[in-house]
Amino acid sequence: MSAGSLFDIRKQLTFYGAYHSNPTNIAIHITCVPLILWSAQVLTNDFPVPHAIPHIYHKFNDYLIFDLNFPVLYITAYLVYYAALDPVAALTYVPTAVISLLTARAFVERPNALMEAAIVHAVCWIAQFIGHGVAEKRAPALLDNIVGAVVLAPFFVHLEILFALGYRPALHHDIKNGVGIEIARIKKIEGDKKRAAKAKEL
Repeated sequence: MSAGSLFDIRKQLTFYGAYHSNPTNIAIHITCVPLILWSAQVLTNDFPVPHAIPHIYHKFNDYLIFDLNFPVLYITAYLVYYAALDPVAALTYVPTAVISLLTARAFVERPNALMEAAIVHAVCWIAQFIGHGVAEKRAPALLDNIVGAVVLAPFFVHLEILFALGYRPALHHDIKNGVGIEIARIKKIEGDKKRAAKAKEL
């Protein structure tokens, strides 16, 4: 995928959507992706940040804590990228991102936070692999583009919900058409490989 296409929302969502077209698999991702991101924020809470970053900490209550930590930095980078793809959708994602960060930081205060977050993280990844293998019957996108898949996943899930609510129907239509074409292209390639393999066996 070219550098220019990184900021083309149609190409990015068509790429991701080609791996997530089955309704069951989409439902699994809508449930699991936010939990994967949230648990990752718990697990990376103590990662070091540049010395130039000021220490800002505020405890709203036992369930909401702000800390200018490593997760805040990479989620901010995610939001900047999402804003480049679709500013309005990115803006509507901000509350979700903020709640995830605040609750994840508060969860870190629990005695067994890291172990519990690791379990959530692992279970959700397993569920997604099952969704791909059983429902989608395709390998996950991360095997072809791990950075794009991991970074795009939260935004893809958010947009799936927005599209269901009627957001940008023309864009949704274009992406669905693009996904259909991309799936057909991939299936043809996979079919050609299988036929070539069988021909070698003869």
